[in-house]
Amino acid sequence: METILAAAIQMTSGADRARNLETALGLIDRACARGARFVGLPENVDFMGPEREKIEGAEDLDGPTFSAYAAAARERGIWLLAGTIAERAPEPGRIYNTSVLYGPDGGAAGVYRKIHLFDVEIPDGATYRESATVVPGREPVVAETGFARVGMSVCYDLRFPELYRALSARDADVLAVPSAFTLHTGKDHWEPLLRARAIENTCWVVAPAQVGRHSANRVTYGNAMIVDPWGTVVARCSDGPGFCVAELSAEVLDHVRRQIPCLQHRRL
Repeated sequence: METILAAAIQMTSGADRARNLETALGLIDRACARGARFVGLPENVDFMGPEREKIEGAEDLDGPTFSAYAAAARERGIWLLAGTIAERAPEPGRIYNTSVLYGPDGGAAGVYRKIHLFDVEIPDGATYRESATVVPGREPVVAETGFARVGMSVCYDLRFPELYRALSARDADVLAVPSAFTLHTGKDHWEPLLRARAIENTCWVVAPAQVGRHSANRVTYGNAMIVDPWGTVVARCSDGPGFCVAELSAEVLDHVRRQIPCLQHRRL
């Protein structure tokens, strides 16, 4: 791993795709102005609105939204995690929830389709049935970059430690977790789960997030953050759209792995 300055972006995406893209590009520019060279966007960066409209707006990987973020990475010379974007799936009426990591040349270093789908009824009265419209991915993905091996995941994946063990077994140094965590669950579980994934895998964690009210029945927790391999939150967004930055230090990663060499002691 090589040390790099990373940014985790926090947004309140809505049903206006053009406005979401404009907001994301503006935040990317601000993060780059701070020196960030690895920038992460949240889950559903392209659209948070009615499911029917989301499906109708789904794209192929060379579609306009994917291409806009590929161009943004190339024009700014950065590594850009394009949160998740609705990708057209073979099954009629369903999509993939897809995260792409673009390199400074604009090429896709990693393409990950969300594996674990959020089918939950929570006490705040909201019901989520992601599987009704989303086809689950099948493969863990670790992207080779110029600075580290980045293990890719999305939001609800965070509750499944076996996925992150698979990523660390593939020598991931950094875990990316673009998310849209609900307010109800996020206030109690978001930070502990991120810190646990960092600690048990001795990896850096970069977790961009959605925040605030997106519709009458959808409110997200925010608190986008970056966590070091010891489990310390080293950067966190305040309320509202914005970003936080932290140096992903190769020295810190090596130091923690020497202190706690648990990855060498696994017996399963």
